[in-house]
Amino acid sequence: MRERLEELLKDARAEIEKSGVKDSLLTVKSKYLGRKGALQGFFKDLGSLAADERKRAGELINTVKNSLESEIETRLSAIHAAEMARRLKTEKLDVTLPGRSRPLGSIHPVTQTLYEVEEIFTSLGFGIAEGPEVEVDYYNFEALNIPRDHPARDMQDTFYINKEVLLRTHTSPVQIRVMEEQPPPLRIIAPGTVYRRDSDVTHTPMFHQVEGFMVDTNITFSNLKGVLTHFLHSLFGENIEVRFRPSFFPFTEPSAEVDIRCVICKGKSSACRVCKGSGWLEVLGSGMIHPEVFRSVKYDPEKVSGFAFGIGIERIAMLKYGIDDIRLFFENDVRFLAQY
Repeated sequence: MRERLEELLKDARAEIEKSGVKDSLLTVKSKYLGRKGALQGFFKDLGSLAADERKRAGELINTVKNSLESEIETRLSAIHAAEMARRLKTEKLDVTLPGRSRPLGSIHPVTQTLYEVEEIFTSLGFGIAEGPEVEVDYYNFEALNIPRDHPARDMQDTFYINKEVLLRTHTSPVQIRVMEEQPPPLRIIAPGTVYRRDSDVTHTPMFHQVEGFMVDTNITFSNLKGVLTHFLHSLFGENIEVRFRPSFFPFTEPSAEVDIRCVICKGKSSACRVCKGSGWLEVLGSGMIHPEVFRSVKYDPEKVSGFAFGIGIERIAMLKYGIDDIRLFFENDVRFLAQY
């Protein structure tokens, strides 16, 4: 048995030495040390030996087994070290190279415009207030002098959740909520998202609006004109022409729509697609707060007065950036947004 074990050890060492990769070395290990390996046959032969011979033979077999296991592990470590050295040589990383930069995002043009509008009004001493987007009928309509049978409700084209709850059609309900909680004097803007059932190149079901109002004693239409003219000059430049046209809103009296000279044709082209040849562009609605609105918040219209206005942010952004389709703001085309 000793001679056979020495022959096996010699053959196994030769194969271990020839094995240059991990897989071939594991094959050698299985061939000699596996459950059906060559060395297992020697353990089976122990049963045919005398007791004293069995002990010496068992020790010899274990010595050969331990030797092979040690040599295979040593060879595996050497193969692993050689592979690591090869990879370090061929897959070097130059840590002095600059990292790969990722494209940076930018602020959405609608958000940029909203920030600019807020900055202009806060510089005039206006505070900022917010209110719920899911509103009740009272704050969205009735407290603003729009009763249930009023034809102005048809202008809103409202998303109703139920008979009393709706998605707000303007940010004007914030005006009522603020006046209910605070006495005058007040100077507030209320930016936010509003919803109407309308969708085309100039309208979307969801858009952004800034409601603004000022309430105090002796507030006049001149105050309204001064604030809004300053706002439009700050936004579009000192040379932009501004005009006020009589209009109608249920919550203001008198009311006015505010136009600026067309930013595209400067009022010089009868074929301009933006102003449709009129030379003017409507940018916001405004007026003196209606006495009924004051009464709904327990203000005395004989003692206080005020003005309010509403600005569509998408409309302003389209004019500032020369965009002719409002839907571009919401399609999330990176090629479009990257320009801003």
